[in-house]
Formats: sequence, C-alpha cells, structure tokens
Amino acid sequence: MSHRFYSHHTHGFIRVAAATPAAMVGDPMASAAATIALAQEANRERVDLVAFPELNLTSYAIDDLHLQDAMLSASEAAVAAVVQASAELRPVLLVGAALRRNGRIYNCAVAIARGRVLGVVPKSFLPNYREYYEKRYFASGLGLTGLTIALGGQDVPFGTDLIFAASDLPDFIFHAEICEDFWSPTPPSTAGALAGALICCNLSASNIVIGKARERAMLCAAQSARAVCAYVYSATGPGESTTDVAWDGQGMVHELGEQLATSGRFDLATELVVADVDAGRIRLERMRMGTFNDAAAAAGHPETRFRRICFDHAPDFADAGLRRAIRRFPFVPDTAETLDEDCYEAFNIQVEGLRKRAVASGTKRLVIGVSGGLDSTHALLVAAKAFDRLGRPRTDILGFTLPGFATGEATKASAWALMRALGITGDEIDITPAAHQMLGDMGHPFADGQPQYDVTFENVQAGLRTDYLFRLANQREGIVIGTGDLSELALGWCTYGVGDQMSHYAVNAGVPKTLIQHLIRWTERTGQYDQATNRVLTDILATEISPELVPAGADGAIQSTQDRIGPYELHDFFLHHVVRLGLAPSKIAFMALHAWRDVDAGCWPPHFPPDGRNGYDLATIAKWLESFLDRFFRTSQFKRSAIPNGPKVASAGALSPRGDWRAPSDGTATVWIDELRGALP
Repeated sequence: MSHRFYSHHTHGFIRVAAATPAAMVGDPMASAAATIALAQEANRERVDLVAFPELNLTSYAIDDLHLQDAMLSASEAAVAAVVQASAELRPVLLVGAALRRNGRIYNCAVAIARGRVLGVVPKSFLPNYREYYEKRYFASGLGLTGLTIALGGQDVPFGTDLIFAASDLPDFIFHAEICEDFWSPTPPSTAGALAGALICCNLSASNIVIGKARERAMLCAAQSARAVCAYVYSATGPGESTTDVAWDGQGMVHELGEQLATSGRFDLATELVVADVDAGRIRLERMRMGTFNDAAAAAGHPETRFRRICFDHAPDFADAGLRRAIRRFPFVPDTAETLDEDCYEAFNIQVEGLRKRAVASGTKRLVIGVSGGLDSTHALLVAAKAFDRLGRPRTDILGFTLPGFATGEATKASAWALMRALGITGDEIDITPAAHQMLGDMGHPFADGQPQYDVTFENVQAGLRTDYLFRLANQREGIVIGTGDLSELALGWCTYGVGDQMSHYAVNAGVPKTLIQHLIRWTERTGQYDQATNRVLTDILATEISPELVPAGADGAIQSTQDRIGPYELHDFFLHHVVRLGLAPSKIAFMALHAWRDVDAGCWPPHFPPDGRNGYDLATIAKWLESFLDRFFRTSQFKRSAIPNGPKVASAGALSPRGDWRAPSDGTATVWIDELRGALP
C-alpha cells in the first residue's frame, strides 16, 4: 500500500461526480439498471459521492403517470434495487425518485451508502409556470423537518433538514436539493451550507432551451461562491420524454465560484463528470470569512435545526491520483483572455495607487533606482503611465543607475536604454567609492583586497543605493518609488531599513515575481509604450534574475538569486497556498507535486516561453518548501511589519500588516516544518 501522503483523502479532497445515466421513460427498473451501471463505474473511478438527475429512477416528464400507484410502487422497487446493489460499492449515491408518504407524493433525493438508505430529502420549490406543472403531482417539502419515511421496510430520516457526514472523513459533509430549489431566491442549499455542509448537490431534470446552459452554469458558480461550498449539478440527458421539451444532460462541478469540470451535452452516451473538490479548503475559507458565520447567526443558526446523518465511508487512503487541475502559477491565469484582463487590472491598480500618492503628497518628482532587472523595470513602467495620466512630463521622473562591485554591463545598458526609450531623466552614480570607504571604515576584509563576499559586503551596496535615492529625493523634491515585489517580501529577500525594503511608496509590494514578467509582456502586447521601449523590455525579460552584488565567478557566471534561495515559481506557489488559503505544508507539497512533476501535463500560462518550463520532484519541492516556511514564518516577518504603503493587487493576498497579513515578528516556523516532515513519505 502506498504512503498516506499520496492519497487525496489525506489532504481533504473528496471525489465527486455528476452522473448522466440513460433515461428510460416511465420504466423504473430499467432506470435502476442504468443507475447501477454508472454507480459501478463511479466505484471503479474511486468516486466518493455521485449525484444523479432529478427523478432519474421514476422519469421526470411522464406527467399524470406520476399519479399511478403501479408507477409509484415500481419507483420504490427501483430504489430498493439500487440500495441492494450499493452494498459493495464505494460511492454514496444521491438518486431521484417519486415517493409516497402520508397520502402525498414527493419529488425526492434519496441518499444511499453501502446498502443503506441514509435519508430522503423532498423538493422544496415546485415550479408551476411556463412548461412546468409539478404541483399537479407533488407536495412541497417546505417545513417538513424531523420526520421519517417508510422505505424498504425501514423508517429512514425524511425532511428538508438533513445533511450527511462521513464519520471517518472529516470534510465529507454534503447536502441535497432538487432542480428548482436553486432557481429560487432562497435555495435550501444556503441553509445546508450554513448548517455545515461543504458539498451541495443538485439533482435536476431541467429541460434545455437556448441560453439555459449558461444560466445553469451561472447559478452553480454563484451558489458555490455565495454559500462557500462545492456544488455538484446533474441534469437529465437524452432518453427522457421529448413530448414537448428536450434535454441536454449538463453535469457540472463548481468550487467557490470556479468550474472544475463539465460534461458534454446532447450526448447519447452515459457520462460521469468527475472532480476532486477541496473540501478542506472550503472549511478553511469559511473560518477566515467572518461574514459566513454572521449569515448563520442571521438565519438563526441552521445547524441547530438540521439533523446530521452520519455514516462510515471507510476510505483506504490509497493513491488514486488527483482529479482536478492544479495551476502551477496561482497568481497567473491559464487562459489568454483572463490573463489579459488580470494584467489590465493589476497594472492599473498600481498606476492608480501611485497617481493618488503623487497628488496627495504634492511631490514634484519621482525618484527610482533602475537596475535593468524585472522589478525596477516594471516599477518604472508604472511610474511613466502614472505621470502620463496626470498630464505631467516624464522628465520629472528621475531614474538612477547605481553600479556597484558586480553590476553587469548588460543590465546597466538595459537600464539606460529603458530610461532613454521612456524619455525620463536618467543619471548614474557609481557607489563603489562610497562602498569601499564604508567597508574600509568597518575593517571589512574586502577593503584589504580579500574576496570576502558576505552579507555585509552585499548589504553595504544595497544600503548605499537606498541611501542615495532618499537623499536625492530630498534634494530634488521627490519621493522614492520602491521596486521590491511580493515574493521578495515573503522570503525576506530585501535589505531592511536603509535598503530596498524601504521607500516612500512601494508600487510592486502586492505583485508576485511570477506575475511581473507577464505584466511586462502585457504592456508590450497591448502597445502601452512605443516600439523602442518594447525592444528593451524583450531584452530585460531574457535576463537572469540577480541582485548583482557579488562579482562573477571564475567561470563568468553571475550571482543567481534562484540558485541561492530557490525557484520563484515554487515560492509563489507556496506563498499563495500559505497566505491566501492557510493550507498545511504537507497538503501544499502534495498539490505542488501534482502541479509540477510533469512538464507536459496541464496548462501553462499563455505566452510562457517553452524553454522556461520546469518540472520538480517531491524531494526538490520539499527542500524549497521547508526553506520557504523557515524564511516566511521565522526570519522575515519583522521586515513586513515595517513595510511602506503600496496597493494590494492580487486577491490571493498581500503582506502588509495593515491589510491581509498580521503576524508576530518573533515567531518560529517549528509547527509548519514539523507538520511537513511528519507527513512526507
């Protein structure tokens, strides 16, 4: 048996499916056979929960046949057949059937697990308009709570007050509603979610008309976002009666507003739409979203009224893969349209933040250190656009190259080329004499000709650059624009105080390193600047990320940031899942493995250079994740506790102590590192 680390169940994922069986008009036993066949397929796919369409055992569009005793008896027999067949199957099944109770007929969702009926949920809202006539046949379940129904010789829970929970898989908690229920202004699944269900399911018939598929997808996305849940939707497919309407068999799985999977439509074949929903993430999202608890309080705490029906799911914690896409770059969309939209918004957030600060401060000029690297390039692009928007001359932007002991000719040339192309005022101050003086005053061995390139050697240069920029800003009635990015703040890869950690306004503080390169490409692609500027940007994008503080080695190789602290693409992955989601390190490692182990699998962001596509094994991921955890939680919070103002850009979070992230400056990383080490194989 494989190590539990490799099981999706270990990390809070629940495998769900929306099923589209072959519909059999008014033949419950034939429908039961089709349902059982799909349940067996779901078992082979190691699915945990399957939602079937509304009335899939009875048939939906059979009109007055719903009122025939023979049909109702056959429907109950079909339920019994599915229950019997489920005894040796893994998945919990939500099937649709018309059932009799107390002189009424109810349109029901029947929850079945391993040969047992867990409970029966009647439909609350019965459509009786346009092509619908459900009140002719069915009674509403509204207000029916605390009841039972006789089914298969047993009394089982019946009512709209049921949620179902696995006793041995903590985040496997689900609720069922039926078709029209989620078209209503007050879907029952809202109360179910507030009562604790993390997965909400909809058994739907839902005939198809033009545009309705978009409407269903919109409602699923909206309900999964508003109710902070996963939403599994299954609609009846071909085979149902087409006397007056037709069917398309749309199945979908959404999570927190995002579609994870969708079916084909108008397909004569039966289909299972399978996805692993992150129920653990949903639980964490509710914990950090106080509004969710307030909504529960406003609704009178539904958990006090719902019955929680427990069952043993008996997961084996085997490696069953992961049935969902994990984005390698959580800050960067995988589709061209969304990437352009996000880049447009991110860039303009930064521009507007700086524009407002320039007006509010009354500054006459902007002062910025231009290195020829990604961060200072992007900050300068933002500054140029902000002054354009203000109608002020770019010559009032003062760019300075500040070459030190290791500054390369190529990057310095790029810095000058960019300043000239943008038409700002450029200048150069060589910091090496001042750095020599300071190192000599300190008695540093380098001053005596020894090649000692320690952190002091590096920080003398970084500090002098910032010192010069602040004094230049004093002298020339300007403010210093910070260039450091979100990724550097997360790692503490910045010199504190009189260093690149400090500025008057930090335009990049909310932008991760992996997004900055896409923002620069976006400015090229959308013609934000002229062709001369674009040519320089192309060269800068191809440059190795380096602080250029330590001279090149004997082989001519320059100092590489990522060789020293690890790949930014991994660190940004870790950053998102730690700060935005609060996931356990072992879960982050599991997700990173599925995202990064195969360079040929999954999607890469549009315009991503093929030669930059990397893969990482678990050992590499674990190494850099432990380094990230130590740097983030133990060594660098004091830098973030004193950062200057700068706009939040990504919804995944920012690290300002005045915004998304508040943490002690003297904490430790022990809890996170111990959890990671203890869970890895």
